[in-house]
Amino acid sequence: MTNVHVVGVGMTPFGRHLDKSVKQLTALAVNEALSDCGLTPADVEAAWFSNTTQGVLEGQYLVPGEIALREMGFQGIPMANVENACASAATAFNAAFTAIKAGQCDIALAVGSDKMYHADKARSFEIFDGAIDVHDREATFARLNALGAGMEPPADAKLPNGQRSPFMDVYASWARFHMKTFGTTQRHLAAVAAKNHQHSTRNPKSQYRNAVSVDEVLAARPVSWPLTLPMCSPISDGAAAAILVSDAMLARIGKARAVRVAASLLGTGIDREPEDMENHITRRAATRAYGLAGLGPEDMDLAEVHDANAMGEVQQIENLGLVPFGEGGRAAERGETAIGGRIPVNPSGGLESKGHPIGATGLGQITELVEQLRGESGPRQVEGARHAIAENGGGVYRFEEAICAITILAGPGT
Repeated sequence: MTNVHVVGVGMTPFGRHLDKSVKQLTALAVNEALSDCGLTPADVEAAWFSNTTQGVLEGQYLVPGEIALREMGFQGIPMANVENACASAATAFNAAFTAIKAGQCDIALAVGSDKMYHADKARSFEIFDGAIDVHDREATFARLNALGAGMEPPADAKLPNGQRSPFMDVYASWARFHMKTFGTTQRHLAAVAAKNHQHSTRNPKSQYRNAVSVDEVLAARPVSWPLTLPMCSPISDGAAAAILVSDAMLARIGKARAVRVAASLLGTGIDREPEDMENHITRRAATRAYGLAGLGPEDMDLAEVHDANAMGEVQQIENLGLVPFGEGGRAAERGETAIGGRIPVNPSGGLESKGHPIGATGLGQITELVEQLRGESGPRQVEGARHAIAENGGGVYRFEEAICAITILAGPGT
């Protein structure tokens, strides 16, 4: 069975793009990916397009990919649209990977593009309401709130103010549960956020590029205790794309910078108790991915994880086995997860700083890892990187993510 390789990646800056449409952002990312590997739209044999917001904000509920890509010159090929909440782009990548593995094509495109900024901010936040079972919303939040029971904010804590995504309340519940279970502190979460904001100062495509100290994170506007604003990802516009090829096609185009996909898979959760962390959706998916890749967490040189909030990084690096359970925040405080540390996490700046255009996020992570494994990340380069892992989660079911995507990549010549 063929190996699958990433030969081209492209990504717009993430941020506020009021002057650009979904089509225009798509074209920027796809053209950069094609240019990166010297291919053209006529070379691509199949495409998957990820988008989550255009239906709600613009009314383009159907065929957004066919419309955006046809205008770029993609014609006569299979196309499909992907929606899997915040894991949509990684799901598009997995579909392209699977098609090549199955021998359905030799060159495939995965692209994610989203615009989230809107004149009515409430409309932007409304998108997140659909990532939870709408028929079980109250019960879902009751279960989540119960996770952190007994971990109430201190009496002098500032009260939240301003609009926020309901997912920040989800992450706050997970944070309080982690604090109750492992003794994690708000300062540990602030250390994660400060580290990622520092990383983002080296990334020209990051939405935010300002360094923030731990004390500044703690003093910032509260969002949902124990979370403050710098711990939370913003709404964002942006696009990212990847070109994947088979062994046979790689031999024809001869790309020395190709990055091999060692594993790409999706996973859903199983019924479990919250304390049963070995069966967390991400832990189970990561264990499968390591098995498919013939690698383990000790082989990973860096990671991009779904830190829609600082708690997300804490939780997911533990689930990936990069640190023991309970050590995610402490590892950041010790400097282990910073560039130059034992296992750099989110060298891009992560969702907290790089930005989080939902339908593009997973491919933004993959773009970062491909460039890192090629040694092309400039001032944020992780030296000697050979293997990397991405975790991209989406939605909520009961008290964990509804879907998880894991991607493991191996650098050129590995």
